[in-house]
Amino acid sequence: MTAPALPWKTRPVYVVDGLRTPFLKASGPPGPFHAADLAVAVGRALLLRMPFPPEALDAVVLGCVSSGPDEANIGRVAALRMGCSEKTPAMTVQRNCASGLQAVETGALEILSGRAELVLAGGTEAMSHHPVMLGEKMVAWLAQWNRARTPGQRAKILLKLRTAHLAPVIALLRGLTDPVTGLSMGQTAEELAERFDIGREAMDRFALRSHRRLLEARHAGRLREEMVPLYDSRGNLYLEDTGLRPDTSLESLAKLGPVFDRPVGRVTAGNSAQITDGAACLVLASGTAVERYDLPVLGRILDSQWAGLSPRIMGLGPVHAMAPVMERHGLDSGDIDAWEINEAFAAQVLACLTAWRDEAFCRDQLGLEHAFAPIDEERLNVDGGAIAIGHPVGASGARILLHLLKVLERTGGRLGMASLCIGGGQGGAMLVETGGGT
Repeated sequence: MTAPALPWKTRPVYVVDGLRTPFLKASGPPGPFHAADLAVAVGRALLLRMPFPPEALDAVVLGCVSSGPDEANIGRVAALRMGCSEKTPAMTVQRNCASGLQAVETGALEILSGRAELVLAGGTEAMSHHPVMLGEKMVAWLAQWNRARTPGQRAKILLKLRTAHLAPVIALLRGLTDPVTGLSMGQTAEELAERFDIGREAMDRFALRSHRRLLEARHAGRLREEMVPLYDSRGNLYLEDTGLRPDTSLESLAKLGPVFDRPVGRVTAGNSAQITDGAACLVLASGTAVERYDLPVLGRILDSQWAGLSPRIMGLGPVHAMAPVMERHGLDSGDIDAWEINEAFAAQVLACLTAWRDEAFCRDQLGLEHAFAPIDEERLNVDGGAIAIGHPVGASGARILLHLLKVLERTGGRLGMASLCIGGGQGGAMLVETGGGT
């Protein structure tokens, strides 16, 4: 059954503007920026472009999957650091890979309800700073050590310490593994590749396309206006996404071995999203705020949807989330002028494209009478996606929504769809239109 739509038309929510940082590929050691640093850099730059003072904001909402120990409720930490008023409430939301999109929807709902007129919403993630933790055995040993009161007691406890106690828990790897099924996200992509008979070459071609499209967009200068430069503490300047590999070829991709299902798997580091640090923010406004401050309108949120499905096939989340939106608005694929489907894995996007047009899947899994027309791949991720750009999990939803609106603005399109698969077996989608107006 198609879920009922939220009453977006009763109180329109507009996207005024947005910015993001360059996305910086994690290369081993922690990167130069913590998650809050990234959010502050982009939020501060965005607010400086606004004709209203920061204290005019009614709320700040940030998506983040794993902030650091000094960033509890990172939304509030970043809001205060970027110059927002102490009276401006702020929160952090978490929906795994779609946390940034969840933040936008949460901020939009504040406006829709009448509780807010202006909201700063987005996401941030410093995956290179995800914590390395102690295991439970070591924590238990430390508890005993702290309870000891005499040198003799401590000597006995010290004799119980074993090398195995020192084994670290890599939070990033644990976070990319589904706790219910025990499958890594890459293994779920392997399941889709098997289910939809997606070959290794098709995945590598999709990955190559992502890099080539990003390279073309960079050379054409299409990403400059949505990106804010970053300076680290050593004075280094970051102007562009660092995950792009301009020399990528089918030959080089074919040389990479499978990562998640050795030795016969098809999913490699080359046809998967990159582990990345980055942030993106957008300013959302009611019609009243648009008129009061004479704000430009980049676009308007028309609808949104969340869906659940088996964690084993979480990559099909976009299909389950986009379909109800399309049905509610009486749309078919040709009505959408631009699509952004987050590239968690090439296999995952290709599986979505196949399922979307498959009569049996749409009938049996989505409850539809007919499948959708094929999505025109010339309208999909036209400037590349997470395989080339990177996927800082808390920020990607905000990034693809911002870029979707920029593509529509550039091409003269009207309707756009942004969607992501979500670890744990969910999908999220948001329908937007350009042309604004109040």
